[in-house]
Amino acid sequence: PEIVTKRVETELGDIINCHYDVIYMSAQKLVQNSLEHGYLVGSRGSVGSSLVAFMSGITEVNSLPPHYRCPECKYCTFDVPDGINCGADLPDAVCPQCGAKLDKDGFNIPFETFLGFGGDKVPDIDLNFSGEYQSRAHQYCIEMFGASHVFRAGTIGAVAEKTAYGYVKKYLAERNLTVSRAEENRLAAGCVDVRRTTGQHPGGLVVIPQENEIWDFCPVQHPADDIHTDIITTHFEYHSMEENLLKLDMLGHDDPTMIRMMEDMTGVDAQKIPLDDKDTMSIFVSSKVLGYEHDKILTEVGTVGIPEFGTIFTRGMLMDTKPTQFDTLIRLSGFSHGTDVWTGNADELIRSGTCTIAEVIGCRDSIMLYLLRKGLEPKMAFDIMEAVRKGKVAKGGFKDGWEEAMREHEVPDWYIESCRKIKYMFPKAHAVAYLMSAIRLMWFKIYRPPEFYAVYFTVRGDDIDYEAAVGGAAVARAHMEEVKRRLKEEKNAKDEDVLVSLQLVNEMLVRGYEFLPIELGKSRGSKYVVEDGKVRLPFSSLKGLGGAAADALEKVTIHGEEYISVEELQQASGVGSSILDRLRQVGALGDLPESSQVSFF
Repeated sequence: PEIVTKRVETELGDIINCHYDVIYMSAQKLVQNSLEHGYLVGSRGSVGSSLVAFMSGITEVNSLPPHYRCPECKYCTFDVPDGINCGADLPDAVCPQCGAKLDKDGFNIPFETFLGFGGDKVPDIDLNFSGEYQSRAHQYCIEMFGASHVFRAGTIGAVAEKTAYGYVKKYLAERNLTVSRAEENRLAAGCVDVRRTTGQHPGGLVVIPQENEIWDFCPVQHPADDIHTDIITTHFEYHSMEENLLKLDMLGHDDPTMIRMMEDMTGVDAQKIPLDDKDTMSIFVSSKVLGYEHDKILTEVGTVGIPEFGTIFTRGMLMDTKPTQFDTLIRLSGFSHGTDVWTGNADELIRSGTCTIAEVIGCRDSIMLYLLRKGLEPKMAFDIMEAVRKGKVAKGGFKDGWEEAMREHEVPDWYIESCRKIKYMFPKAHAVAYLMSAIRLMWFKIYRPPEFYAVYFTVRGDDIDYEAAVGGAAVARAHMEEVKRRLKEEKNAKDEDVLVSLQLVNEMLVRGYEFLPIELGKSRGSKYVVEDGKVRLPFSSLKGLGGAAADALEKVTIHGEEYISVEELQQASGVGSSILDRLRQVGALGDLPESSQVSFF
């Protein structure tokens, strides 16, 4: 179709003229290598805005307008019902030429949000690899370009304001000096942003052109926090060189790992899971499909444990908005990741009836698309979007002529005021990519619950509460109340993670699924496994039992020779007495005798 041909030609013109083709091809090879090893790759940032990136397999996000296409005869049409903003919301249809069920696709994302106009933005392709596969992906990158041309991006840790204030307080105390608050602030301000240490970007690799060496750009070093590691980082912080060098962001993420594990356990191909499954979409409004309703602790919606929508804040947004369309979910993702996009902005506009959720600003791309629909000149629409999403309008207002042009084209006052409040906005392509992962995980939560919970706790179960898991829903709820009480006294990330884990334990039990206790010969080290529709707890689910000890116990109880006493078990595994005491307390040692010695009397 002409719309596709034009888009591809426009993108390829910018990509090749600006010599960005090497960036695309590098990313394509990295993604392909991961897929060949069975791990999906999630795209971050705006790379999903590029149709060329979609067609070359770098991203799963199709940035074309909503459309139908036939998987059999290749029939395609962009003639879709009014009011549909993304393909996932299209009604089912069959091919008029061959009768096959049509595929529904397209999320309507402008290419300019990725490369600007004429390629004036350097593309930044950020990819989420499975945490299990990330190190191999990095190794493959080194194989492609050569060990002397790939380095970890170095970071520089500077003194923060609170730390600087602490330094000043200590300095004055050691010298028995008393100064005014203003002098304390002056001294602290002098310390802020002073270089404190060096580190490494979690997934950033800097690639040096083949005709150059790293020394042409900067020195290299080991990170200060681990000088004996094999990792070598750039000495200067990456941003000082980003105009000259290619950086590949290859981050580790839990979602691809969880999806791979669920595929392995169930045999289901996650890429074939529909994005518009009615039961899956119903979870955003009600938990009824999960087998419970109006639970005081779990709330009305069923998204506990689902990335993007599992927190108390995002579940509150779901209850406020009751989304039934994929397009609305994209907006909600934008609200939750943006700064001053939802609270005190979109939420007030919706609540007051000024506009609907379909009209408020959700992601950065929607600003450009909205202004183009209103008739603004494309470059101005793009520039306004860029200024709003970076918070420049919130700081310094609109540039001369922008506001006048918006009013001239009948952009309402509430929209202009909403733009003034925003300090940061999420890219639509990023929201879509994350939502695809979330929908897939939710599908497993509905249709393959034991496997979903087993995988969730294997990947994210550091904060599992063993007593709550084996004690039942009442114990889980009692423990939850205790954690909430602690959080009221003092907020801390650890307790917040424990609370989410307890909510998921509680949900699993409320749905009628059971945990099986630790049992020698059946429990793994740290992997939760499904037995007859129940989830077997691993050794690592016990507090105080670390990964090394858990793996050692799995090795001797599942893969090792038989042992006839606790004494033999300890000798074979090498674990300490305190760990065996913990296993004894929860009855995991069963009726195993303490000693191998036979008593005659």
